[in-house]
Amino acid sequence: MRNDGLGSWPARRARKTPHRTALLHGSTTVTHGELHQRTTRLAHALRAAGLRRGDRVAYLGPNHPSFLEALFAAGLLGTAFVPLNTRLTTPELAHQIRDSGAAALLHSPGCAPLADAVRAATDLRTVLPAAGPSYEDLLAAAPTTPIDEPVTHDDLALIMYTSGTTGRPKGAMLTHGNLTWNAVNVLVDLDLLADETALVAAPLFHTAALNMLALPVLLKGGRCVLVESFDPGGTLDLVERHQVTAMFGVPTMFDRIARHPRWTTADLSSLRLLNCGGSPVPTPLIAAYQARGLTFLQGYGMTEAAPGTLFLDAEHAVAKAGSAGVPHFFTDVRVVRPDLSPVDLGETGEVVVRGPHVMPGYWGRPEETAAAFTDGWFRSGDAARIDADGYLTIVDRIKDVIISGGENVYPAEVEDALLAHPDIAECAVIGVPDATWGEAPRALVVPRPGTTPRPDDLLASLRGRLAKYKIPKSLVLVAELPRTSAGKLLKHRLRAEHGNA
Repeated sequence: MRNDGLGSWPARRARKTPHRTALLHGSTTVTHGELHQRTTRLAHALRAAGLRRGDRVAYLGPNHPSFLEALFAAGLLGTAFVPLNTRLTTPELAHQIRDSGAAALLHSPGCAPLADAVRAATDLRTVLPAAGPSYEDLLAAAPTTPIDEPVTHDDLALIMYTSGTTGRPKGAMLTHGNLTWNAVNVLVDLDLLADETALVAAPLFHTAALNMLALPVLLKGGRCVLVESFDPGGTLDLVERHQVTAMFGVPTMFDRIARHPRWTTADLSSLRLLNCGGSPVPTPLIAAYQARGLTFLQGYGMTEAAPGTLFLDAEHAVAKAGSAGVPHFFTDVRVVRPDLSPVDLGETGEVVVRGPHVMPGYWGRPEETAAAFTDGWFRSGDAARIDADGYLTIVDRIKDVIISGGENVYPAEVEDALLAHPDIAECAVIGVPDATWGEAPRALVVPRPGTTPRPDDLLASLRGRLAKYKIPKSLVLVAELPRTSAGKLLKHRLRAEHGNA
């Protein structure tokens, strides 16, 4: 086998445990042997549609077996997979298609109108269904003869978009080696078992659900229960029905489960691994799960690191509560001053990361790639403190990113969209506490002279231009914004004056 990348995983697993279940989706069951065959068929279909080594294949749709089939099929051909966030608008998706240069788009039936709009706004050569009778017909017509394209760990496997502080979405390039080493880190630190049953309710187009749960579980030979949209009651039902042993979620998801009327009576005895990330886990939530005999495994990561960086295991979940843990096994992390010298214990500095799972750079952005690395260390832009035991506590986000329900909201992108309104002279976006989402964006707007805009009208102007989760939950009209003599916004003052919920 000349393919050392992700595309070879279904074949390698099928020769070991072909009859064991790999994927469950509703009433559909796919074994590891069938996953290998379906992946091979899809790769042939993509090749017949003109896809060749080095091309990019985009996917638009909720969690579904075809998402993973497309990822592995792309890996078989030596093409790169580009997962798209279904919550984005047509202009946002079109930008990512154009930026990545994707030649083909696979989409779920429910995303057909959005896919048609994106196709009309881009130069996509091929648009194919990714579920339903048309998708099954596509696979049935394709052969199962082996495809053995040479693929190395250094080859590009995935372009996953993540916005920067400038608000311009950047494609993090993750190689086959990045994803493989991240999976190895998960297998080492989470002790996944071969008979694991993982509930994948968080979206696969985000790095955590895909790379911290689905891929490691499939690599180990377990099965993934794929859910298209999260529902707390449905989650409790699925845990009981399938005896789920592992799941990933952001704190908001786990909080909604704990608030469900069936929380105290549901059978959760099968659950062994609860991996939580995206934002800090509130202490009351930890206590609620401990009361049910369950412990969170918390982590910290970033798309650029595929994403696992720090991990807080069950043994230290209480003693080190509030900490993000220690580096994963094959990960090096430092907390440094601006000159990259190490901070003292308790001193705040920037988190920098190095390891075989860290991306080589951003797609098509050599200058931004160069700025993100110093002497081989990726500069996260996040601030942390380190204690005497080597445990890191993330204390701030240097890049001002707002994490709302596990989704990253970048103020500069929202500010740019707001400034397109003719009645807005200046604006700034900050994060404020939110009981449901942990944090929510708030816009502070200086109206243009002679105008009297209504906050609701200004927020309404963002609909259809930004994903719903990026639109501020509140907007405050202010007379002026505090700035330095050089014109830089003093966001710490804005947070102090307007940062209360």
